[in-house]
Amino acid sequence: MAAVRLESVSKRFGKNTVVDDVSMQVPDREFLVFVGPSGCGKTTTLRMIAGLETISDGKIFIGDRVVNDVEPRDRNIAMVFQNYALYPHMNVYENMAFALKLRKMSAAEIDRRVKEAAEILGIAHLLKRRPKEMSGGQRQRAALGRAMVRDPDVFLMDEPLSNLDAKLRVQMRVELAQLHRRVNTTTIYVTHDQVEAMTMGDRIVVMRDGVIQQTAAPKELYDHPANRFVAGFIGSPPMNFLAAELLSEGEKLYARGNGFKTVIPAARAERLGELPTKKVVIGIRPEDVRVTATAGADSDSTVEATVDVVELLGAEQLGFVIVGDQNLTIRTSPDVALPLGSKVSLAFNAAKLHAFDPESEAAFF
Repeated sequence: MAAVRLESVSKRFGKNTVVDDVSMQVPDREFLVFVGPSGCGKTTTLRMIAGLETISDGKIFIGDRVVNDVEPRDRNIAMVFQNYALYPHMNVYENMAFALKLRKMSAAEIDRRVKEAAEILGIAHLLKRRPKEMSGGQRQRAALGRAMVRDPDVFLMDEPLSNLDAKLRVQMRVELAQLHRRVNTTTIYVTHDQVEAMTMGDRIVVMRDGVIQQTAAPKELYDHPANRFVAGFIGSPPMNFLAAELLSEGEKLYARGNGFKTVIPAARAERLGELPTKKVVIGIRPEDVRVTATAGADSDSTVEATVDVVELLGAEQLGFVIVGDQNLTIRTSPDVALPLGSKVSLAFNAAKLHAFDPESEAAFF
């Protein structure tokens, strides 16, 4: 087992900087997830840790050793790829044993490791099959087994579930989390799927354009995003954003925009300082918007909306409504009536409001 540390790591391809001055620490045994849109630099960062990409600047440590110039095979890491990368002419046993044979391990030790990993992953009955004879989920388990038998210091996983169907991805997320608890090895996982990130990671690194936007535990990331990008990327459906301005009425501070007005709780208003007319972007998650009986039913939060689209998802429904000239998504019980084209009154949960600077996009709260 080993910790991983990056110090001011950058990667350039010609004049293009794809990873920019990344510094971070992955403690021993942690499950860390890199998440972000395509092209944000997360896979390049993983490949630099693996040694598959040379770094342009900075240092990478695995344990106490600087590995900048260490060959991938000598870093004692194991990587699981998006396309599984199994040898098609070998059966599962041979695929899992291959790296151990290169290390000149004894046949008895190889057999023990392969069968032990196969038992843990539930593929002991598949050891004689070739990759083409297995389903995507079975091939994924075989790829994980090939990594496990090496007993690495660090697991590196590059979108390993992206080729699976939705139902199998959910199952494999659970199995990967259980596997990590069992083998207890430092794991760095890359995905573009924020649901995977939220459900699997001890901590999450959100990247954008080669720069780390925020690193935090899932709940901290969800409840206290550092900026508008993180707030919009983490959460499904994403957070709503509404242009507004701040105004004082008596002892209360409100955010008012086209079609809505909502109070800013005193504890959060203090973070804004003396800004009674400042323009802001208000953020509110779909589950923090409720349908009220009549207009103005909640004097501290009045939102008038027109129902545009409704999606019934079984246990819940999503309403896509128009507030003034802005779009808003709400998440409600399917028992709440939302007739298409109807006018509805909404209220924001003021305690769950977020506010962002419209220029820098940094979070005020």
